[in-house]
Amino acid sequence: MIERLSIVSQFDRFSLDALSARPSRTPIGGVVVAQEIFGLTDHIADMCSAFADAGYHALAPSLFDRLERGFLAGLDAAGIDKGRAAVTASPWPQVVGDVQAATDALPKPTYVAGFCYGGAVAWMAAAQCSGVSAASCFYGRLIAELLDHQPKAPVMLHYGAHDASIPPDNIERVRSAAPDSPLYLYDAGHGFCRAGSHDFNTDARVLAMSRTLDWFARWR
Repeated sequence: MIERLSIVSQFDRFSLDALSARPSRTPIGGVVVAQEIFGLTDHIADMCSAFADAGYHALAPSLFDRLERGFLAGLDAAGIDKGRAAVTASPWPQVVGDVQAATDALPKPTYVAGFCYGGAVAWMAAAQCSGVSAASCFYGRLIAELLDHQPKAPVMLHYGAHDASIPPDNIERVRSAAPDSPLYLYDAGHGFCRAGSHDFNTDARVLAMSRTLDWFARWR
């Protein structure tokens, strides 16, 4: 069951919303689920539930609440523009502070999994947040711009081989900068984990999530 609660950012003590999904048994750890540019959508709630089903307490902080409480953006051109503007208006120290608050609220060991924009958020969490045991980054285009921030926690990376928004040279820059991080290409496009999108790919999602759960278990 998805619940909505509040956490207090380590950046500025701002109170932001978060989606919470708890397992039916004692958690084996926690997972911060980092959102796409569209906010805390049904897709992010779905991913929280998937981690809860695997035994983790999952928490997805609403990273754009300072701009608009309960921020949501559509998948159309206007929504994409709104989401991208929110990314520009959210400096990394603030985002890291928000993720740190989510990390601190979860049982240990704690991991981070992020999708699209959240893939870059997960990368930055592995680089700058304390208490992160490992991270899994799904199709994070912005990671290639953040390579000066090297992760302190182990990172796994997932990309769609047919992702029109992330060119191959972007992926190769990440691969070169993080040679010890497993990097997987899937026969899929962007957002292949998001049910209902035109790029949704069941096989890719199942495999990427299986790899992610195995990755987290490795660093338990």
